[in-house]
Amino acid sequence: MERKHERLATPWAAGVAGVVFAVLTATAIVLVRVALPSGAEGAGVTLDAGERSAVRTALELVPFAGIAFLWFMGALREQGGAREDKFVSTVFLGSGLVFVATLFGAAAAAWSVLDEGGQDGQGSDFGRDVAYALLTTYAMRMAAVFVITTSTIGRRLGVLPRPLVAVGYLVGLTLLVVGANVPWSELIFPAWVLAISLNSLWGRRARSAASRPAASA
Repeated sequence: MERKHERLATPWAAGVAGVVFAVLTATAIVLVRVALPSGAEGAGVTLDAGERSAVRTALELVPFAGIAFLWFMGALREQGGAREDKFVSTVFLGSGLVFVATLFGAAAAAWSVLDEGGQDGQGSDFGRDVAYALLTTYAMRMAAVFVITTSTIGRRLGVLPRPLVAVGYLVGLTLLVVGANVPWSELIFPAWVLAISLNSLWGRRARSAASRPAASA
């Protein structure tokens, strides 16, 4: 009975952690995108008090988003149990960890914009460019690998519906190809995580409802 309860709780943990990650990450991306335009549009930008506050808020959200993602990733892997494919699971785990590390690196680089801006009000173009390169080029490529491997695991184990698997492959390919070429494309990843999380929460609810008649009988 205790083991069954643990299995029912795992999708709930993945769902909640995924929702938290999606909301925090999307909020941080929007705040940074609005306050710090990328490319030539943001060169030599002067940050006012509101923009500096927005960037600072976004960067303070990133560590919590990273923690939620690690929890989300661990809960997803637990659902596979002994049936997991070691090769695919290794790529899944590695891409997720590298994504978090790169996300933290982008946040650290973005802090330099605030440091430079505190001296003369002028944002650091170098720090801004490095932050965007880490986020849009490197972190999103790792996110693409994570999406593809998660979709593969979900398809093989039958824990994801076919439409969601197809969407996952499409999202992964989009993140691989688009990269920094299309502004705001990085929001696709938290949107996908949100979809996976809601599916986990809905699936757990359906399984719990189905188990009640059997338990009462």
